[in-house]
Amino acid sequence: MSNAFFSDLMTTIADRGRTLLRLESAPIDPQAQALDLVGLCEQLLSGRGEASGTALAREVLDRYARLDDAGRETFFLHLARDFGPDPARLTPAVEKWEKEQSDAAATDLHYASEPRRQELLRRLNRAPGGTAALVVMREHLLALRRNPEMKVIDKDLVHLLGSWFNRGFLVLRRIDWSSTPANVLDKIIRYEAVHAIHDWNDLRRRIDPIDRRCYAFFHPAMIDEPLIFVEVALTADIPGAVQPLLAEKRDIVPLKKARTAVFYSISNCQQGLAGISFGNFLIKQVVEELRRELAKIENFVTLSPVPGFMSWLTSKGKEHLSEDDRLIVDTLHDLDWPQHGPFNTRAKAVLEQLAAQYFLEEKAANNRPLDPVARFHLGNGARLERINWLGDRSTKGMLESAGLMVNYLYDLDDIEKNHEAYANQGEIAASSAVRKLLKSSSSRRWLANVTSAKG
Repeated sequence: MSNAFFSDLMTTIADRGRTLLRLESAPIDPQAQALDLVGLCEQLLSGRGEASGTALAREVLDRYARLDDAGRETFFLHLARDFGPDPARLTPAVEKWEKEQSDAAATDLHYASEPRRQELLRRLNRAPGGTAALVVMREHLLALRRNPEMKVIDKDLVHLLGSWFNRGFLVLRRIDWSSTPANVLDKIIRYEAVHAIHDWNDLRRRIDPIDRRCYAFFHPAMIDEPLIFVEVALTADIPGAVQPLLAEKRDIVPLKKARTAVFYSISNCQQGLAGISFGNFLIKQVVEELRRELAKIENFVTLSPVPGFMSWLTSKGKEHLSEDDRLIVDTLHDLDWPQHGPFNTRAKAVLEQLAAQYFLEEKAANNRPLDPVARFHLGNGARLERINWLGDRSTKGMLESAGLMVNYLYDLDDIEKNHEAYANQGEIAASSAVRKLLKSSSSRRWLANVTSAKG
């Protein structure tokens, strides 16, 4: 209610502020529209009145929304080139720092070096619906990332959005079939990024039965826009495959028999917030919500995809394999391979060992795990618990993950310890079963190298 009241108040201020502005109609030519918008941004930065500033910010965002792709690119180029630090402020601040090198001079230099874009973005954020509009603006910007000039704008947006969307501002709400507004439910269908929700009946099967839960994080400035949502299945045991959880005709698990909460789908909803950290321990917050309701739940695990495994496997992963094992990897492009028993047995041994290598040894440029899902859960304090053979037999699962899925375990006694070890030393918490697979993978690579050397 308070958020709605504040939103209505800001809209009223903006509407009244429009009467103070004397704005000409936007030009018809797309390029002229972009240049006209740049002029409005200069006007917004130079103004001081709250009502007129709020109204002008809303006008800027409305006109931006009407730009086509070429107009947006022109607008962003002017933001990059013309809205950097003000030399009239920066030059004397640099001279003062070089002369004094005091804390006060450092502070003056810090504020003088801030690009004017950041203050412009702050003022745009004050408009009704400004936060959501800036998230969309960054989504458009990401589509232009091929242009190196756009990087300075993206850094400013990431800096500000990272402050506005930290975990302290996020609100966790349960998504419920009977009480959640229909427009939010529709967005859950559209934003599902892991296991597609096909229609409203499919959505109801995901959130309405007594053994299903769904939670979403919202921001106070975007009360009807889920930022990230988590689908949960309540089961008796830790599952190793997702198709039984999603089956249209399945047995409902009575709550008295449920001992495991399975996070089988976690979807980020806003493309404009890609790369913006919502902070760690988001899943822990969901765990705590479940514990308050369901005291008998003992295990909190994920059933997660491995979206980059096949790409790695068919390139770097097979480099040190024997000729026979390399043939197994090459055969995975035939999606019928799980039907062949003897081949299936051989492939299981090879792929599980390679998966352990992929999770525990392969690193991205920042020396974090190569797998993005692993980075998320390990950063949230989970432990890599189990690699599941043919856990996802869908076409997507076979093409992206060779059918593999993994369980990450959220042990409440170890979450903080695991997170700190991962954040500070890059240590990956993994079960003994997974580490044993890694030893087998290392032995296989050694034997392949010896065979190759002899050949």
